[in-house]
Amino acid sequence: MEQRLKAQAQQLGFAACRIADADAAPQSAARLRAWLDAGHHGDMLWMEERAEQRGSPRGLWPAVRSVIMLGMSYAPARDPLALADAPDRARFSVYAQGKDYHDVVKKALKALARWLVEQPTREGEANALKVFVDTAPVMEKPLAAGAGLGWQGKHSNLVSRTHGSWLFLGAIYTERALTPDAPERDHCGSCTACQAACPTDAFPAPYVVDARRCISYLTIEHKGPIPQDLRDGIGNRVYGCDDCLAVCPWNKFADHAAANKAFLGRAELAAPDIGDLLDLDDATFREIFSGSPIKRIGRNRLVRNAAIAAGNSADPRLLTRLRPLCDDEDPVVAEAAAWAIAKLTA
Repeated sequence: MEQRLKAQAQQLGFAACRIADADAAPQSAARLRAWLDAGHHGDMLWMEERAEQRGSPRGLWPAVRSVIMLGMSYAPARDPLALADAPDRARFSVYAQGKDYHDVVKKALKALARWLVEQPTREGEANALKVFVDTAPVMEKPLAAGAGLGWQGKHSNLVSRTHGSWLFLGAIYTERALTPDAPERDHCGSCTACQAACPTDAFPAPYVVDARRCISYLTIEHKGPIPQDLRDGIGNRVYGCDDCLAVCPWNKFADHAAANKAFLGRAELAAPDIGDLLDLDDATFREIFSGSPIKRIGRNRLVRNAAIAAGNSADPRLLTRLRPLCDDEDPVVAEAAAWAIAKLTA
């Protein structure tokens, strides 16, 4: 049964499929609690509100017996750090340059779930299941490590010996008792490349990320003004950051051929002009980013990020596009534009 499940997952576009017991990540709840108590979640209050459910699969669904963890590869064809020395160009995280992974992964998960429900069960065995992609209180990374999909690296993300740092994760909770796979051991060793690469020092310790200093959090989740002491470190990143993932030595073994074609980057997001992003109105934003995960942050947050990137660009030609934003209806955008102008004219 387990081998047929994994074969079916591969047919549906998943690069990896492993199975864990529902209690495969027993330390997750305590580590989550410590992380929350330290305030590392920033404004993500929903993590605190559903911490008990998030801490273990049975906290969310008491009937679950096995967890099927799946990975879909988005290994990039281009170097994610290629634009580091192009300050007039905006950098979008690799994962956001293709189709919205929520939609792609969930569609495949539902198809796999339908297949699983149709398979015969042992006498008296229940067959209910639930599927999750990033939007439920599920600790995907510890569960993926417990299932043998990879291990959590010092950047706190999953690392796979086959797929590097480039896996979208999905989960199926099932009442079936499936044979679990062996967990993957930690292969980070003495390497600290991911921590050294962080432009904003978001790692207070190995395996711990302080979201309040993380560029991905600041440019995506954080709604207010970005703290001024972190703005220089943001550079030209306008949506997310790949630095800690991209420098991981295990990426040299990543199977780029396994990358799902749905996540191929759109050409217009490979190296967009910062000035063009500053000019976005709401209607144009929705038109350009329809079907992209970028749409979830809205026009105002993206323009805020672009204004900070403009301030870091040292390009005075952007002043004419920044000045109108000082009167933007969103005060956060207006403040970011004023900061950028002050920096460019200092």
